[in-house]
Amino acid sequence: MQKIIIIGRPNVGKSSLFNRLARQRIAITSDISGTTRDTNKTQIEIYDKNCILVDSGGLDDTSELFRNVQKKSLDEAKSADVIIFMVDGKMMPDEIDRKIAYSLLSLKKPLCLAINKIDSQKDEMRSLEFKEFGIKNMISISVSHNTGINDLKDFIYPHLKSEILPDSGEYFEDFLENFDENSNIINEIDETNFQKKNINVGIIGRVNVGKSSLLNALVKDNRSVVSSVAGTTIDPVNESFFYEGRVFEFVDTAGIRKRSKIEGIEKFALNRTQKVLENSDIALLVLDANEGFNELDERIAGLASKFELGVIIVLNKWENRAEKDFDEICKDLRDRFKFLSYAPIISISALQGKRVNKIYPLILEIYQNFTQKLKTSHLNEVIKQATINHPIPSQKGKVVKIYYAAQFGFAPPKIALIMNRPKALHFSYKRYLINSIRKEFNLTGVPVMLIARKRGENEEEK
Repeated sequence: MQKIIIIGRPNVGKSSLFNRLARQRIAITSDISGTTRDTNKTQIEIYDKNCILVDSGGLDDTSELFRNVQKKSLDEAKSADVIIFMVDGKMMPDEIDRKIAYSLLSLKKPLCLAINKIDSQKDEMRSLEFKEFGIKNMISISVSHNTGINDLKDFIYPHLKSEILPDSGEYFEDFLENFDENSNIINEIDETNFQKKNINVGIIGRVNVGKSSLLNALVKDNRSVVSSVAGTTIDPVNESFFYEGRVFEFVDTAGIRKRSKIEGIEKFALNRTQKVLENSDIALLVLDANEGFNELDERIAGLASKFELGVIIVLNKWENRAEKDFDEICKDLRDRFKFLSYAPIISISALQGKRVNKIYPLILEIYQNFTQKLKTSHLNEVIKQATINHPIPSQKGKVVKIYYAAQFGFAPPKIALIMNRPKALHFSYKRYLINSIRKEFNLTGVPVMLIARKRGENEEEK
């Protein structure tokens, strides 16, 4: 199985990224430099391909112990198939980072420079200084906010081997002419089961934003204990509700607070919240409309993105707010939560029950979008028109072609682009294609996974 290694100096966030990609807390993280002294390894899945992820010890030669750690990390890099070189975006590049970059470039392996802790426009401008390393693939990320992680997956994915969708031997136009709408493009998915199962909805947010009040309003019962004491809810609280012939399974999770303020059994509650989201289809992200949004709100929002859920952003405590404030607050939200640009925003008062009833049809709509099959001929027409409007940039003078697109999964929708040079599809062009798809299909509230694939493993690029 192919191996991806995360390498870099101490305290740049390697172990946090390792845990993020592994979707579980494996590596110990702390603010103490040199916490990781050995390599952690685990099998992970990047979209539909399996690989081994390696968290290496920090590169530091200040003592004999750390010199041994550095040697082991560099040896692991030599045997890896893909290297992620991680740096601290809050710092300017220095000579040590430069030397590491040059040594990794000399290995002639797929290499990505992941610039972590990019949380503002100022950080983004500073990150441009790392271009001097000469690493072609640079991605700005924030592990704590879960931004840029999908771009990182998009870089890794083409370098991993897997079974390829059956090669039709057709080009784009031939495929559209001969496509049979009754054929089953989505592999082994029981659509009937998705249309009958309970819709699992996780309610997430900071402490004391009104999650328990919202659950009570949604199920029309005092199911969850409500108090002004932050952190009242510890265990997840489940309650079923019937609407339009469907069962909504609501789960009120424990409120999340800053790590430094988590006390006693609340540590277990945080783990249970993540377990709830693993089994959810849709997240209701509850925010306090009367307070400014902060870094913790962004991190909690990142959980919904991390688990690839449908999302509704709920502005609670709207009792005394004027409707004219709504547009201004939405603008602030869109600026902060760019990674949830697809999520609808609704203002409510859970305490007074105002507009709570608007959440039910929105859940149904988003779940329908979450599990829908996109009409393949229409999907390919959208891709074709998008490439006509803005042609795909060539790769060193070589033409880059999309032969056709095929949906291979849903919950959320997963689309494969069958191409001659999948590695040449830039992240920004992929975002352009996703936006083009969103304009034609109702995908409100759900993420779209777009993956570039080659028509055949052994087919030569022409």
